[in-house]
Amino acid sequence: MDPAAIGFLSALPLQDVRRFREQAVAALFDQVPDMLDRIAAATKLVPAGVAAAISQKALGPRLAAAVAGRLEAGRAADIIEKLPVAFTAESCAHLDPRRIPQIVDRLDENLTVRIAVRLAEEGDYLTMGRFVGHLRDSALSRILPHVPDATVLRTGYAIDRPEQLSRIIELMGGQRLESVIASAADGLWPEALAVAGMVTGEERARIASLAAAQPPERLDSLVTVTAEQGLWESLLPLVALLPADELRAVAVLPSLRSAEVLTGVVRAVVGTGLWAEFLPLAQLLPEESRKVVADAAGALTDPELDALAREVDKQDLWDVVLPLVELMSDEDKTRIFALPAFQDSAG
Repeated sequence: MDPAAIGFLSALPLQDVRRFREQAVAALFDQVPDMLDRIAAATKLVPAGVAAAISQKALGPRLAAAVAGRLEAGRAADIIEKLPVAFTAESCAHLDPRRIPQIVDRLDENLTVRIAVRLAEEGDYLTMGRFVGHLRDSALSRILPHVPDATVLRTGYAIDRPEQLSRIIELMGGQRLESVIASAADGLWPEALAVAGMVTGEERARIASLAAAQPPERLDSLVTVTAEQGLWESLLPLVALLPADELRAVAVLPSLRSAEVLTGVVRAVVGTGLWAEFLPLAQLLPEESRKVVADAAGALTDPELDALAREVDKQDLWDVVLPLVELMSDEDKTRIFALPAFQDSAG
């Protein structure tokens, strides 16, 4: 399918996209030929080993997965345990996602580990993403040491159950998590930002701090990629979680001395309303960088400036904003002080 054909989905709310996907899965797996149900019924009449041999030699991975989706979960697991790992791993990509938790729960853990490692070797991140959120802690603890850092990151990006990410990250431990974050510098910063955005609670702040602790050249590459791909809406909420000393390490990065990058940040913040997340960082920028931010803010339209002022007042951020206002031209200062929001605040 041409990606452009479903590009409209990017503008929809997340819940609507999830609902669309559920409907698509139902359309793919519920309206199946009667033949599949007949094959599934026939497999109940023979031993699991015989059914496995038929699946491998007569059906192939795609059709075998379709039949497994029509079987009772315990019976499907019995047959899967008789199949070669390579065949099962290939079949996993074609299994009805709604059947995954029931079947995985009945598989021998040793087999689950071997299948997962095989999927990692094949680079099938999408299929791994469907399964990983359903695996037990004991299985994940055995699988993770055998999966490269980049694969862990790509799988997290594709995970079907993002609410499980915090649990998985906790299982990884600090040293492995740091290693995975470091691997993002090899072209995977967008995936890393997406994963961090799906994580909640203390683990999210932990990711932000580990990222800020990366060598300056890696951290600078993160800012560069963010600017190039317009990912400020993903990065700024993470930056806002950093304590002051870690925030200073970000503020002095070479990329944040670029007028183009800084102007892009301001435009992105105007569009997202993330002033409260950005302004503490802006306060710590070198003076020449703060001047660029001030000029970019001064170039905003009156409605945009008024919206900024109201958000600043709402968040009580005037102590951060006023030093930037001081760096503006006299003309821009006059515009700021004449804004309805500023007048309301002053009153």
